Amino acid sequence: MVDVKVKSRPVGALAKVGRHGHPHLVSETGGGLDVITSASMPGFNPLDLLYSSLAACLVLSARIAASRLGILDKLEEVSVHVTGQKSVGEPARVENFDVKFELSGDFDAAERAEIIHMAEEICTVSNTLLATPTIRIV
Repeated sequence: MVDVKVKSRPVGALAKVGRHGHPHLVSETGGGLDVITSASMPGFNPLDLLYSSLAACLVLSARIAASRLGILDKLEEVSVHVTGQKSVGEPARVENFDVKFELSGDFDAAERAEIIHMAEEICTVSNTLLATPTIRIV
């Protein structure tokens, strides 16, 4: 088994919006992203960012899982597509997340299943969504 060392980094985001225009996000490390709210414009809206966070965390966690299982050398690519269903009524929320994994590499069915299972257990975002975290306004 390979030990994976996780280096800590600053996390968080600041969002700003004026009277007109779109929100702009800045990460704690200085990354930036404009949020698009128009249905016809390409880009990320807040739900896309939620789905993207889960997808990105799961692909990284799948790679970690393959490494922990000692089969990382078989991994060619992992892709995860996340969508969901928004609630009809209030409060507005995502009621279901639909997650589709695709693993490219020379894996048997048991290895694929184990990577996916471990990825969900490793992923901070999926663990957070399952835990109903507290949101504190400070």
